[in-house]
Amino acid sequence: MTRHFDCFLTGALRHGRSKLTRKFHGQLPKPVLDQLKAADDEMMARVSTQFMELVREGGVEDRADFVDLVPDRDGPISSYARAFDIVVTGSHPPDTSEEHAVAFPDLIALQSGRPVLVVPPDYEASGLADHALVAWDGKRSSARALGDAMPILEQKACVTILTVGAVKPEGADILLRNLQRHNISARYVTRPREGSVATTILSAAEEFSAKLLVMGAFEHSKFSHDIMGGVTTDVMRDTSIPVLLSH
Repeated sequence: MTRHFDCFLTGALRHGRSKLTRKFHGQLPKPVLDQLKAADDEMMARVSTQFMELVREGGVEDRADFVDLVPDRDGPISSYARAFDIVVTGSHPPDTSEEHAVAFPDLIALQSGRPVLVVPPDYEASGLADHALVAWDGKRSSARALGDAMPILEQKACVTILTVGAVKPEGADILLRNLQRHNISARYVTRPREGSVATTILSAAEEFSAKLLVMGAFEHSKFSHDIMGGVTTDVMRDTSIPVLLSH
């Protein structure tokens, strides 16, 4: 993306105190606290070094930098992200012990107002995706996601607009017409719900060989997603392709 769009790349690691340090700070002896801090410092140095090696290999070292974000000093990563065009990050970590050094993409999309590209673990791509699938229900968050994704969609050979269910949202034909006016080769399809909405979306992505999924995040409240889950959470958990989230 950096090479294709001739943009600048900033690597960032959210870096607060570990759960162990926060919970037992007043009870742990100083040598133990020093060891925990040294382990975090070592992790920071390792991540920073790896990032800079990757940008050197990619030939964009002159357009990249790396920052250490400490919440007590710099605020939440969502606030930092507001100054940028797009955020690229991984999905939720399986190891909760690393929570203090991990960004949660759904929360960044919710709180930053910026689009977030979520890349699944161990994903590799030889270049930009040539086929994007847009999950469209006609609601505000899907419209926001589509708008945020337009610079990316205009680069694709094919874009598929997907609605899950038998009812076609109002304005779908106008949407397709306007995408074509942007010189986007787009088609509109519907699929009956099979299992969950997330499962249906991901099955369609596999069916169409899409390499990028665009969708809105948190159409319902974050509280309800925490309690009952939701399409956003399920898609990020099971996807094998990058997902562009927007709220």
